[in-house]
Amino acid sequence: MNAFNRGIEDLKPATAVSLIEDWETALADVDVPGSKGIARDLAALRKQLESATPDGERVSAIVARLGDAVTKIAPRAEKVTDKLTDLGEALGDAGSAQHDEEIDEAAAAAPRRKKAA
Repeated sequence: MNAFNRGIEDLKPATAVSLIEDWETALADVDVPGSKGIARDLAALRKQLESATPDGERVSAIVARLGDAVTKIAPRAEKVTDKLTDLGEALGDAGSAQHDEEIDEAAAAAPRRKKAA
């Protein structure tokens, strides 16, 4: 949420990738309906941000989809429901829903997770 509060559009791609990797790590052991789709979209978003020429429309669609998915699973996360709801809304506002967006199967097959210290 700090990144959204400071202005997500000013976030450097390397910083965004690091945040995404943190989210992928956090989701690695989550077994809640919808979490696998979020992990898949995070991997696709990371792949776009690591690209030399990210597709802005695709990034926007992925972010919108993430917002929707996070908002849907928020009620199931008892201790962080409010935070996830806020994050979902921020993601949804940052992205633009494009329902014809293809799932990036290659990125989904290779999520990047940070190793525990």
